[in-house]
Amino acid sequence: MIARARVAAFDIVTAVAAGRADLPAAIARSRGILDDDRDKALAAEIATGVERWRAALDYLIEAASSRSIDRLDPEIVAILRLSAYQLLYLTRVPASAVVDDAVELARRAKKRSASGFVNAVLRSLSRKRAALPLPPRPPDAADRPAALDYLSITLSHPRWLVSRWLDRFGFADTERWLQFNNTPARLTLRANRLRITPETLTDRLAAQEITVVPGRFAPDALIVEAGQPLGPAHGQMQPGLFVVQDEASQLVSLLADAHGGDRVLDCCASPGGKTTAIAAAMSDSGVIVACDVRQKRIELLERTVADSGATTVRIVQADATAALPFSRPFSRVLLDAPCSGLGTLRRDPDIRWRRREEDFAVLAAAQRGMLEHAAACVAPGGRLIYATCSSEPEENERVVEAFLATSDGFRLVDARTIAGIPSDVVDPRGCLRTLPHRHGLEAFFGAVLERSGDANVV
Repeated sequence: MIARARVAAFDIVTAVAAGRADLPAAIARSRGILDDDRDKALAAEIATGVERWRAALDYLIEAASSRSIDRLDPEIVAILRLSAYQLLYLTRVPASAVVDDAVELARRAKKRSASGFVNAVLRSLSRKRAALPLPPRPPDAADRPAALDYLSITLSHPRWLVSRWLDRFGFADTERWLQFNNTPARLTLRANRLRITPETLTDRLAAQEITVVPGRFAPDALIVEAGQPLGPAHGQMQPGLFVVQDEASQLVSLLADAHGGDRVLDCCASPGGKTTAIAAAMSDSGVIVACDVRQKRIELLERTVADSGATTVRIVQADATAALPFSRPFSRVLLDAPCSGLGTLRRDPDIRWRRREEDFAVLAAAQRGMLEHAAACVAPGGRLIYATCSSEPEENERVVEAFLATSDGFRLVDARTIAGIPSDVVDPRGCLRTLPHRHGLEAFFGAVLERSGDANVV
């Protein structure tokens, strides 16, 4: 009988490969059919590992089979990828069990004729585990083809993206960035100051045998080193004491520099981490209007806000790609724009294979339109915060530059002047920019744009 976790992993990997779901959604769906928490964890680990190491796995499968991945049935590709990942990266799993399950999975997928092929490829990979024929780290980083082979295949990232980072950051920093992306991320929490301080939360978690340490940059960030705060222990704690939120994302919330009594608009607010962080910074006074476009996103936002205890948040279903339905302006407007997500490849490894370089033109056009709509809601003397979780200039500084070139009455504010923003995460232009190889954080961008006090609001 095939291990249930491997069956679930197969279903996840095939769903992602076929474009039926992204990785988080496919994993969430699999949890509904698995009873054992260990099976849930193993299925997620295998599927995530496959996406993280897909280029290396495909290269090795092609070498062992003498066939192009493109010539194999999608189901066989999925079986080989998840099995090769277990053989090469999860060595605690017996090789014989992996191979036997792979053969049974081929039969279960009605590919019985391919079972011998699957068996032969995996046994060949198992024999070569000690000396995998992957492109080596080049002795001379100036050898661009060798550097690209190593970075894109051995460290498993799209060649077009690696080429971009190599040009901008050089070999050593690009290598560190890719290694960062290939390391499983530790869980990061934000203490909800509406209910608890980071220090008290640390003590409460310690009582549940959960160890956390402060983040390096964000004042409310706590990084989990041991224990599981989302497991049974979490059920014994008051809801809303913390939010799961990347440290770089927490820094974006600080850019708003919101104070009690402010009137704030969060244009793309779900799941609510930034909204509730701003509510805490305002001591739950003033008004925050939190928007999103899809009903499921609104429902998630509502749950996050309710758990946080914030009473000043008003939730509105609105689409920032069109004119926003507000007559009164806001002192702070946050647009955390939909983007490529290329800054979050450590947490969402499947994104690296779904994005294409040609996506940037479409994304940037939409981002510029949303920024114009958000800007129309900013009061004289107010501030507009534009942020993404993208690493790429087309979605970041070039969007801001295009906006400033055509929008009178706005100026760029140096983020170093904002309380709580460390100068280490501010680039020479004055924008928030976190970089994996430099800060150990996901790649986020944020710009603060201030409207002049005498500007007209349309």
